[in-house]
Amino acid sequence: MKSVFAPYCFICFLFCCGTITGKAGIVNSDSAVSITGRWDITIYDDGKEYPSWLEVQHSGFNTLVGEFVGIAGSARPVSEIDFSHNILTFSIPPQWESGAGNLSVKAELQADTLAGKITMPDGKVMNFSAAHAPDMRVTAKPAWQKPVTLFNGKDLTGWHAAGKVNQWIAGNGILQSPHSGSNLITDQAFKDFKLHIEFRYPEGSNSGVYLRGRYEVQIEASHGGEPYKGVFSAVYGFIAPGEIAAKKPGEWQSYDITLVGRMVTVVANGRTVICNREIPGITGGAINSKEGEPGPLLLQGDHGAIEYRNIVITPAK
Repeated sequence: MKSVFAPYCFICFLFCCGTITGKAGIVNSDSAVSITGRWDITIYDDGKEYPSWLEVQHSGFNTLVGEFVGIAGSARPVSEIDFSHNILTFSIPPQWESGAGNLSVKAELQADTLAGKITMPDGKVMNFSAAHAPDMRVTAKPAWQKPVTLFNGKDLTGWHAAGKVNQWIAGNGILQSPHSGSNLITDQAFKDFKLHIEFRYPEGSNSGVYLRGRYEVQIEASHGGEPYKGVFSAVYGFIAPGEIAAKKPGEWQSYDITLVGRMVTVVANGRTVICNREIPGITGGAINSKEGEPGPLLLQGDHGAIEYRNIVITPAK
């Protein structure tokens, strides 16, 4: 009896051997294999560099899809990516960018790097380059050093403002940004660590703690709401908390965060809301896209008033 599975198996054989082609390109070519995965992007504009991020995945036999993080904002879906003759292109609607057009990307795969141009929704064109993001897997359980107090309660020793104007003030054990202004960054950089940090915000304000300066754990008034990827204790744009553990504005709250490689655990006000989840890539507003390097702690100060205290980090050995 002739097997009804033979045609299906033959198709699978063709796919695995790379003889099926389509809009995404030839499956078994070095280019098609290399284009998939995560890309750390650096955008160049008038002598300045801005971080960005892209993930490319197969969807079915012939289609490539993905996620993209721009200079600002959250990860957003890319419904279809065209890749042929080593040229990658896609276009997506604007998010927080100004302008009415789409954000469009065109790049050429060169060995194991990408180089190309990004056209912003307002028509501005910028060059960029990209490299495959490191997987950052850690197989051994970390050993911890002694805790380090990052804020002395009196002044800004050990910290510096990211912008030209520093609105941050310190005293009486509180680190305060009374209004929107510059972000605040530690002078020290860290790789894997445990962090304890306490914070307080008024109604309508918004801040965030950027781990290694690249991955934002969101702070905003979310009490009584539903969990999703942009609320209190979320890894902004990537990981939603399991529940909303936020207190009301005006109350002191806390995060206890463990970051090892890409794996993160977030305890908000004593409740574990994210448990050992992988952070895929950088958040919009990151200091850079160099994910394999240690980075500082960054406190967001450009979205309203915020206060911090009792900032203690325990680095891994």
